[in-house]
Amino acid sequence: MSNQYLVAVVGAGPSGLFGARELATQGIHVVLFNRDIKAGGLAEYGIYLDKHTMKEGLRKQFRQALEQPNLDYYGNVLISANGDFTLDEIRGMGFDAILVTAGAQGTKWLGLPGEDLEGVYHAKDVVYSYNKLPPFSQKNFRFGKRCAIVGAGNVMVDIARFLVNKQKVEEVTAIVRRGPGEVNFTKEEMKHMISYLDMNDFEEEMARVLPNLQAIGQDPELGRHKVLDALAKADPKVENAKFRFDFLASPTSMIGENGKVTRLEVEDNSLSLKDGEVKARGTGNKRTIDVETVIFAIGDKVDESFGLPTEWNEFVKNPTPKFPVDNLSYESSVEGVFVGGWSRKASEGLVGYARKDGTNAAKAVLQYLQTKQPGNADVEAITAKVKGLSKPIITKEDLRRLEIVEAEEAKKRGLEEFKFASNEEMLQAMGFIETA
Repeated sequence: MSNQYLVAVVGAGPSGLFGARELATQGIHVVLFNRDIKAGGLAEYGIYLDKHTMKEGLRKQFRQALEQPNLDYYGNVLISANGDFTLDEIRGMGFDAILVTAGAQGTKWLGLPGEDLEGVYHAKDVVYSYNKLPPFSQKNFRFGKRCAIVGAGNVMVDIARFLVNKQKVEEVTAIVRRGPGEVNFTKEEMKHMISYLDMNDFEEEMARVLPNLQAIGQDPELGRHKVLDALAKADPKVENAKFRFDFLASPTSMIGENGKVTRLEVEDNSLSLKDGEVKARGTGNKRTIDVETVIFAIGDKVDESFGLPTEWNEFVKNPTPKFPVDNLSYESSVEGVFVGGWSRKASEGLVGYARKDGTNAAKAVLQYLQTKQPGNADVEAITAKVKGLSKPIITKEDLRRLEIVEAEEAKKRGLEEFKFASNEEMLQAMGFIETA
């Protein structure tokens, strides 16, 4: 059908899948490119291990999205300056529009001394690893007995939970730049960790930061509630471990011996109010904490090698969009290329947010398509080009085969869920590689 619009969607996380579904249900032919073999992105590889019901519910919705007959899925295909295709090559294939929902795949470091020491990691790598995303699943991590996590959001809580429950660490310290009133995790997540909170230490910490809170006129009860409200629904304590907060502290360097981190140096902060927002500023007073692991849970940034201009960890967006949705710009600075999900706003919101943002990005694409005639892109030529790559290309049918094999494995092993941890095993299960 030559009068059908053809749109490429890059990235098959929640925003890409729901965006692709929105386009496909409007009669658009969608070609969905995904870096990983499996679809799902952070919904598959970013949610805590034992949230099986939630993950299965999402997988069901993703399956329904992929079942659209006018949606082609190509997994194991990287779009990047050094990938299988560059963004310009995808544009050259004749798509009427491109929707980029590749998430925020860059790693946000602070550029501190000692970031290259063994035992210093980024949260994303740890989460991907325990959720079995290749190649992170094959990386060896050094989790010592005492760990520091820099950050105060849900990812910090997830990692603290993983360290205590799965790695059996003895002490986890959350390094928080501002005060207890600015922590950003939900009660729902903190209930899994709150029974490990050292209450004496917490009260001492609250007393220590009290003058800072009073200086900006903040009621200390605000922070106390934000942290302790989870106690009412606390998971029972099953490990011999301690969780603590170190407020008003910013990491300044990691100090090591023999290439391994042994201490984290932090600078004490004071608080100030600017336009109603609580800001932290360094006091110059530095101290060190003995640790064997430091994990940065400070958000992510987009991949600068993707092929779109970037600024402030995000792709540049058109400040005066022609096709806004809910007063937001989904247009990149390149004509016909749109951004959604974390590619539009890095580290913003969870799956529900990604779903809405992907759907809205697709609505912006639909508005744009109404201003132009369908081009004459040749779907068969595009398919031939993709399948001409000298590597296994994963289709919807392959994904279904993989799902069946993994479900059978889970049943055999008496597990709620089973995942292959390497691309080789997945390719073998789908019949791409002969079993030895």
